[in-house]
Amino acid sequence: MKTVMKFSLVSLLVAGTYLGLVSGTVQPLDGDPVKELLSSKEKSTYPTLHKTLEVNGLEIFYREAGNPSAPTLVLLHGYPTSSHMFRNLIRDLSSDYHLIAPDYPGYGRSEQPPMAEFDYTFDNFADIVDGLLEQLNIDRYSLYVMDYGAPVGYRIFAEHPERVSSFIVQNGNAYEQGLADFWDALRANWANNTRETQKALEGFHQLGGLKWQYLHGVQDSTKVSPDNWHVDLQHLSRPENNEIQLAMFYDYRTNVPLYPGWQKLFREYQPPMLVVWGQNDYIFPPVGAHPYKKDLKNLEFHLLDTGHFALEEKGDEIADFILNFLKKNDIR
Repeated sequence: MKTVMKFSLVSLLVAGTYLGLVSGTVQPLDGDPVKELLSSKEKSTYPTLHKTLEVNGLEIFYREAGNPSAPTLVLLHGYPTSSHMFRNLIRDLSSDYHLIAPDYPGYGRSEQPPMAEFDYTFDNFADIVDGLLEQLNIDRYSLYVMDYGAPVGYRIFAEHPERVSSFIVQNGNAYEQGLADFWDALRANWANNTRETQKALEGFHQLGGLKWQYLHGVQDSTKVSPDNWHVDLQHLSRPENNEIQLAMFYDYRTNVPLYPGWQKLFREYQPPMLVVWGQNDYIFPPVGAHPYKKDLKNLEFHLLDTGHFALEEKGDEIADFILNFLKKNDIR
């Protein structure tokens, strides 16, 4: 009589691990190998969800992952991209944290209302993100701020400083010395908002300008997916979007007078802060990263050998820094 033997997945894994140990092809695991394997499996059970919610009359797109009962990280994207820039980081952190990454109006997959019906300003972007969080009943969170995400996140911090558990700052400015040579053309536009000064800025959100922002200062361009600038360009090519980007360039001038107030809040509330900064960034060079040190006592500081979109080349390192930083500060 032929005997049919049934093996469970765990049995096969244990047998494979045992044979590997005997043969010397597998290194011993610390602790129980089955427990380690099952634990690894559990860590991959949170997919990224792609959702929309109406906020202040607009359909706002956001990515969400992780256990909603875990501490929340709100990921605020920069110009000229969207929550797409966080796609890998969300995957890397979702087994430990609850992630929310919205697209601002006119960016990514969020609604793009006509300019005649909506003022494209950093004040309004902050109101939208704040409204999204309130609708989701999220009243305690860490903020990851990058580029435009910094003035959006710091406005939210100014409105609700008690809600912010910590900051992760990646090439996001809050000090006037951080507005170096790149900003000369924008300052000219702030001083005299004419078609001539606007035209000098349009190249940044065209194909060549997008590629430059992703590739300038990186060490290995093959690690940066060309999907990035084509995904961005798809949204930036919508009718009237060029004018929206120019409006946001002009409105950036409103951030500068707010810097001293944000710095005062840093000193008063002392939120733990992790700085992970692409040191070769021409847009926000590290001269804008160092001043955080004088206002924050609990500051972890890392300059990374990459460019503006540091997550593209140094995403694994940044994810590790974040996990260690949040654990160290008991945000878990």
